[in-house]
Amino acid sequence: MRSVLILEDNAETRLWMEEIVARVFPQATVATAALVADAKALARTQVFDLALVDLSLPDGEGLELIRLLSKDSPETQAVVTTIMGSDAAVVSALSAGAAGYLLKTEDAEAVARHLSQVAYGIPALSPAIARRIMKHFSYTGPVADAPEGLTQRETEALRLIAQGLRVSEVASEMGIAESTVSTYIKSIYRKLGISNRAEATFEATRLGLMGRE
Repeated sequence: MRSVLILEDNAETRLWMEEIVARVFPQATVATAALVADAKALARTQVFDLALVDLSLPDGEGLELIRLLSKDSPETQAVVTTIMGSDAAVVSALSAGAAGYLLKTEDAEAVARHLSQVAYGIPALSPAIARRIMKHFSYTGPVADAPEGLTQRETEALRLIAQGLRVSEVASEMGIAESTVSTYIKSIYRKLGISNRAEATFEATRLGLMGRE
């Protein structure tokens, strides 16, 4: 990551997030904004690789920035950083174009770990959010057979990823290298036509993988 935008109105939290970003992406330049209007102005003048977006701001909703980035800068990965974990908040963010969803109630180490996985093609998604998505779609998603193009090992990796496991945990569970897991993930995303962990969770649930051991 070469450039990161942080939209957060709380000064203490904004500093906390800046410190995490500096640790995970030491070479990146970081721009910050406390208002939606200021963040949108920054996004119109430069391209960011990553945007960390709070949802509730004094002058509006962070969803406005996510929609702008999705439309004008699709290469920017917008990750929600919030304390709001309701179904409505999650669905609204994903519909707006968010590629990840982190809860600020997690500790700094957990947030840093999630962000570090972005470089491996694994969008940041708090386990609690993954579980909420799985629960929601276990009631609404139809069950289908696994696509013929997905190998048995890729199917297993998809199931574990959808459960919220980190790359290192998937590697340990499957007895393979982390680099192999990353290769599986890229292949899965390409074959299923998806781009983030939330969509992977949707697909795993739709395919009936979540009840398997």
